[in-house]
Amino acid sequence: MRFAGLSRTMEISPVAMLWRWVLPALLLVLLATGSSRAELRIDITQGKVDPLPVAVSEFTGNNAESAQIGRDIAAVIAANLERSGLFAPIDNAAFIQRNVSLSALPRFGDWRLINAQALVHGAVSFEASGAVKVEFRLWDVFAEQQMVANAYTTVPANWRRVAHIISDAIYQRMTGESGYFDTRVVYIAESGPPDRRTKRLAIMDQDGANHRFLTDGKDLVLTPRFSPTLQEITYLAYYNDKPRVYIFNIETGQQEVLGDFPGMTFAPRFSPDGNRVIMSMARNGITDIYTMDLATRRVRRLTDSPSIDTSPTFAPDGGQVTFNSDRGGSQQIYVMDANGSNVRRISFGKGRYATPVWSPRGDLIAFTKIVGGQFYIGVMRPDGTGERLLSQGYLVEAPTWAPNGRVLIYFKQFPSDSSGRGGKTKLYSVDLTGYNEREIVTPVDASDPAWSPLIP
Repeated sequence: MRFAGLSRTMEISPVAMLWRWVLPALLLVLLATGSSRAELRIDITQGKVDPLPVAVSEFTGNNAESAQIGRDIAAVIAANLERSGLFAPIDNAAFIQRNVSLSALPRFGDWRLINAQALVHGAVSFEASGAVKVEFRLWDVFAEQQMVANAYTTVPANWRRVAHIISDAIYQRMTGESGYFDTRVVYIAESGPPDRRTKRLAIMDQDGANHRFLTDGKDLVLTPRFSPTLQEITYLAYYNDKPRVYIFNIETGQQEVLGDFPGMTFAPRFSPDGNRVIMSMARNGITDIYTMDLATRRVRRLTDSPSIDTSPTFAPDGGQVTFNSDRGGSQQIYVMDANGSNVRRISFGKGRYATPVWSPRGDLIAFTKIVGGQFYIGVMRPDGTGERLLSQGYLVEAPTWAPNGRVLIYFKQFPSDSSGRGGKTKLYSVDLTGYNEREIVTPVDASDPAWSPLIP
């Protein structure tokens, strides 16, 4: 896995690449034999899940610096697992065995005494080249069997990303689903008084770390969208009071103007292959949906009606598009084939529906719903059945999916007081059960989030 700004010799490496570092024979034996027999597994398809007690031991180090990195890695792993709502990390103060060695089996009886059903431990060491090597293992405590073991090398500054990758490996082994911790979130950072709001493009890791601003706030920016294939985003900015769409490469910082689009109020979304964008534009007072080929800049119109058709997004296979429209008299969700044919309405509940977004798994569409002055974030199947509401508030809007299709991020705006103070806007996440809603802390107010795919 590649890190920006690093040479190929400094890449994160799987265990297979680390054999040349002459790993202990015990590690190689465990890698070959442990995982197939373990039975401990979390079923996340059965509604609310009781969190699994897990012990994340501090990773040992071969000097003071590597020991500190080991403590930091363990803390990030425990925080990731806890935020998922599926795991309950046990307080380190309860641990009986400490400094768990990679060269010997854990004392499983000690971990059973504190009710740990799974154990994560590891080691951090510096190589002669200056690279840092991180090894970890995941154990089923009651079966006394290893479930996952792996090792990585990188530069010391990338320890946090190693922690996210390890968290993903644990999540996948325990749930059977892909993880989502090695990802980033881009959003609109808001500051200033309500009538003179400064809006900047900002990016951070999914846990809020490594936060940085991508634009300087001179131009109003809105609705960033991630490419599913590259570390690129589209966003809408008002340049000289005219809407202009940009493509921004996160790794290089290069910015490209896609075009000026009068009448556009939302940035385009990428197609699943990253070769096209889909967007809504108002022309002659009528808002329709269009696609643009990014190589040729050729624009194709998909809808042609006197109604307002907006907020389009592709299905993950690229074969269909969901959007919202008032063509039936009120704002509702529709689905059509990718060429604009076979349009059908799928939302029939009370109230209005907006901002539909197809899950990366293809099984659900997330949306914003407005009923009686209350806003909701919900999901439904692509045929409109199985509607479930996951969050509600004074204003909740703009859901975006984790790459595994199991968690959503959106923003909440809170009401101001009688003096006009307050009205904070914050990011929240919720899983598909609706029980695990959490704030994602940002340094300023935040809106319009977009979740990245897994970082390559």
